Amino acid sequence: MTVKPIVLNDLPTDLDYLRLPNHVAVIMDGNGRWAKRRGLPRIMGHQRGVDTLKDLLRCCKDWGVPALTAYAFSTENWGRPLDEVEFLMTLFERVLRRELREMMEENVRIRFVGNLAVLPPSLQEEIARSMQDTQNNTGIDFTVATNYGGRQEIVQACQAIATQVQQGLLNPQDIDESIFEDHLYTKGIAHPDLLIRTSGEMRLSNFLLWQLAYAEIYVTQTLWPDFNREEFHQALLAYQQRERRFGKI
Repeated sequence: MTVKPIVLNDLPTDLDYLRLPNHVAVIMDGNGRWAKRRGLPRIMGHQRGVDTLKDLLRCCKDWGVPALTAYAFSTENWGRPLDEVEFLMTLFERVLRRELREMMEENVRIRFVGNLAVLPPSLQEEIARSMQDTQNNTGIDFTVATNYGGRQEIVQACQAIATQVQQGLLNPQDIDESIFEDHLYTKGIAHPDLLIRTSGEMRLSNFLLWQLAYAEIYVTQTLWPDFNREEFHQALLAYQQRERRFGKI
């Protein structure tokens, strides 16, 4: 279980610290549209989006939100133009290499979830190094969904469980939610309490389909590169005004 930090910096006075979400997930949508509106190439939107994510991570740490998950690259994103995909892979690698020292200083634990085996080998090496070096950090849990697809995750979990049943290692009657979750990419990571999606799109886009079952959803028209602390503040206010019943009365 993630423990909230005690020391907070600049938490808005209208937010109740005791009612903050323990885990926030974000679908970072709108980088390309942000760049197009400014007459810039799409890659400039992705570069600006990295800065936005970095600031949100620091904001979560400052305000006492102990876990953040970002949807960085979906299994469907391979269908984008080749030059954009190649740029994104290079960007991920460059950011990891550049930011690792700061993540250590900020006490950030970073984890990657998704089908990482098909990523470029050099990026896989940076991912493995960053997870290894930060695994004992306790300031904030930062999960990056890369080459991630919720349906793919569920299918591979079913395949792994079916193999265990076939081998006589597991009785079908013993399969429950706990066993199923042990076979997901997100094993050991608490479910998000709040999902934020930018750019006004009203869909999950194959993101954390199992884990978001009872998450509160907040959608803003703001494009991801323009998402800032005030936007996050409004999302948290909206979250705290809701009554979470988890299917009960």
